[in-house]
Amino acid sequence: MLFIYLLEANPQFAPKVERIQKQIENRGHQLVTSVFAVGEILTGPRKTGDHDAVAAIQAWFRSGAVDLLPFTVETADRYSILRSKFNVRQADAIHLATAAVKGVDVFVTNDEHLQKLQIPGITFMVGLDGKVF
Repeated sequence: MLFIYLLEANPQFAPKVERIQKQIENRGHQLVTSVFAVGEILTGPRKTGDHDAVAAIQAWFRSGAVDLLPFTVETADRYSILRSKFNVRQADAIHLATAAVKGVDVFVTNDEHLQKLQIPGITFMVGLDGKVF
């Protein structure tokens, strides 16, 4: 879930995510994520009562900068397969299942464990350094 680096302006990772986002846009591709990513990102500012951050995050996701993918029955089935086959956290399985059902070309993650997985429906796993797995 790399959007958190952008939205929190993480000094270490935000520039890398911005570069990847620009490459995706320059190639005419669409940036996508699960609707659950929105909920995960909103949790931190809600805990601290940062209403401005909540509004800014909601506005960014509504801006069209990213296509929000639904969690469907098909996604739930894929989620169960991933959870039973791989040792991944629930949130990661949600994101992977959503991406796999969509048939994404590239899944970008900073998680080295996820980078090593071969998930049917996802063509490439890519780290923030641009290394393709």
